[in-house]
Amino acid sequence: MPSSQRLRCELCQIEINENAAQGDEVKFSRGATGSRSKLWARVCQYLKTDEQKAACINQDASQRGTEKPGDRYEEIAPVEVGGTQAKN
Repeated sequence: MPSSQRLRCELCQIEINENAAQGDEVKFSRGATGSRSKLWARVCQYLKTDEQKAACINQDASQRGTEKPGDRYEEIAPVEVGGTQAKN
């Protein structure tokens, strides 16, 4: 059994390097690498159809673990543009 394996999700094209010794590493299209829990928090949890969920390689909760601080995008306050509110 190999100690590491590279997986590619056909749905979102993300790459996961599975490594038994060091833990899984997710390569996002931009920015730093992350974890399966970060991938779940930012992408996988938003899949809507059973077909999408069946194609996703990150649906197994035991593989992704618990969500960690920083996994989700931070909430930001709304920004008012132009100093006026829209009229109805």
